[in-house]
Amino acid sequence: MRFHTRKWVKPEDLNANGTLFGGKLLAWIDEEAALYSIIQLENNFVVTKYISEINFVSSAKQGDIVEIGIDVVKFGKSSITLCCEVRNKMTRQTIITIDKIIMVNLDKDGKPAPHHKKEIEYVHDRLKQSKNTNAKN
Repeated sequence: MRFHTRKWVKPEDLNANGTLFGGKLLAWIDEEAALYSIIQLENNFVVTKYISEINFVSSAKQGDIVEIGIDVVKFGKSSITLCCEVRNKMTRQTIITIDKIIMVNLDKDGKPAPHHKKEIEYVHDRLKQSKNTNAKN
């Protein structure tokens, strides 16, 4: 699991019990899944189609730093399936797990569109490719 984003739990993120509000955490996860998908699919038009069962394992409190991990499960024709784990940065204790988040690649009309991706790509590799292509021209 690659952990990409860290969030600091602040007073406005808490529920009535004084712990991290689950809805706030899910919004962070949805945003991270969208950003990850946009970068992987190289398209700003990506939407959340499905989120599987959400397993709340532990809670976070004010002042905790949580980190959001995303991994690719598979590439579909017009989708990318991800899994997610959120953990406490300092203790490494898991806070939440989600086995399946399906993000769909859209065309300019908002319809599912093939993305032609088959494996994880890293931006630094794309930059190297671009430099090599430009050097040859």
